[in-house]
Amino acid sequence: MNKLLIATTNPGKLAEIRGFLSDIPLELVSLADLGIAEKVEETGTTFEENAILKASDYAKKSGLPTIADDGGLEIDALNGEPGVKSHRWIHGDREDEDEELIAYTLAKMKGLPHARRGAQLRAVLALALPDGAVNTATAATRGIIPEKASPVRVAGFPYRSLLFIPEIGKFYNHNELTPDETDRYNHRKKALEILKPILKANIC
Repeated sequence: MNKLLIATTNPGKLAEIRGFLSDIPLELVSLADLGIAEKVEETGTTFEENAILKASDYAKKSGLPTIADDGGLEIDALNGEPGVKSHRWIHGDREDEDEELIAYTLAKMKGLPHARRGAQLRAVLALALPDGAVNTATAATRGIIPEKASPVRVAGFPYRSLLFIPEIGKFYNHNELTPDETDRYNHRKKALEILKPILKANIC
């Protein structure tokens, strides 16, 4: 069975991607499985640039086709912030803690009326193939940021405790959504569905 590297150090993201690709006949391996500890410096100014940087670099290091992603929260009233700074919004020089991000976001949104609380979580996935070709896919899940966060926390996914989807009356925490709701709303799943035909044609 051919291998595909899932280039993330986020355990929750790794598990999610593995689950969404479980119907593809590939052996999914992680950076830890390959003993790769080096981090790729995310110098891009967009999610797309960072996803491509990571996928291409880890594909070269591993010699395997590689999927990497970048993404985060985009708040309408803050002109798309935090965007590419989603995990370094507060401190800049290091990754912020989940609870710090939740509290900081709510503080930035304090006093805004309901009509101005729109936001989305967006993910861009990049697939780097052995021949150097890179394909990308993007998807987003829209909602609002209420005045209070969900009491449910999922490690590594702080913004999912902040994004509320009004049409189903739920926060975007994957362990609160039904399987049908996950199929409909999960932004990473939707992006992976775009890449699946490329995986099947080039790797399987």
